[in-house]
Amino acid sequence: MAGIATVMMFITTLHLASLVRALNVNYYENTCPHVDSIVAASVHKATMNDKTVAAALLRMHFHDCFIRGCDASVLLESKGKTIAEKDGPPNISLHAFYVIDNAKKALEEVCPGVVSCADILALAARDAVTLSGGPTWDVPKGRKDGRISMATETRQLPAPTFNISQLQQSFSQRGLSLEDLVALSGGHTLGFAHCSSFQNRIHRFSPKQDIDPSLNPSFGSRLRSICPSHNKVKNAGTSLDSSSTLFDNAYYKLLLQGESIFSSDQALLTHPTTKALVSKFAYSQEEFERAFVKSMIKMSSITNDGQQQIRLDCKFVR
Repeated sequence: MAGIATVMMFITTLHLASLVRALNVNYYENTCPHVDSIVAASVHKATMNDKTVAAALLRMHFHDCFIRGCDASVLLESKGKTIAEKDGPPNISLHAFYVIDNAKKALEEVCPGVVSCADILALAARDAVTLSGGPTWDVPKGRKDGRISMATETRQLPAPTFNISQLQQSFSQRGLSLEDLVALSGGHTLGFAHCSSFQNRIHRFSPKQDIDPSLNPSFGSRLRSICPSHNKVKNAGTSLDSSSTLFDNAYYKLLLQGESIFSSDQALLTHPTTKALVSKFAYSQEEFERAFVKSMIKMSSITNDGQQQIRLDCKFVR
């Protein structure tokens, strides 16, 4: 029965990835022509006050799109016995939801009931990248907001401990290629990792080795000093790369030097195709940005045909 359930989940996810709604960059041209600038203003204000917001919004969008497509289900609050995605274990550390709420409130004042929370989140993720020194792009719009959000489904998110086979399967189920995997992993150029996400690499890695041998020895020792085996410091961890508030290709350069954080990062060097792409993006910021934009648009276009709406409050179903 477990095998059948796994196959059915795989088929369902494939179906989800194939149902790509016809999105349009000019979707709100007549109904809410200033949507881009209104969302950008909200993101800009937040990032000026908190440098962690950019990484938070980019991660939030990724986590939203990988569950039921980009339908803003990650924004919904738990209600009664229904535990929502945002309260699932992989999403506990998500934050900056207020940025989306503020943008939604501003949009409701000028074009009520028109702009979906899912579109706001897609725009905010783009703005987060741009305001961090990364590229900009035209975001296709027209997503609808989903009605379902379940914490149990967050188990479908790719974990930081995944190997290359698990990563490839997770991405391919959503219609994303190996190039998309490597390009989108570059989002780790922004943000912070808690000790729990990489403890497996620095303590009891194997029966014979305490530290993952693929880590640069001095870097591994530094991680151990930050995250001792009996760490009691709340929110202890480290930046994902050496310029964690700047969108650049440092992530790939450090990966090649044995200074990656997650097992899933290191896994990109264990397959000839992904390893070649890592080297390509480490060598050229321009190539990385070009691939990232292409993959973000592709990922952001994953939608589904379930019961959907335009929420008036991003936290609650109408």
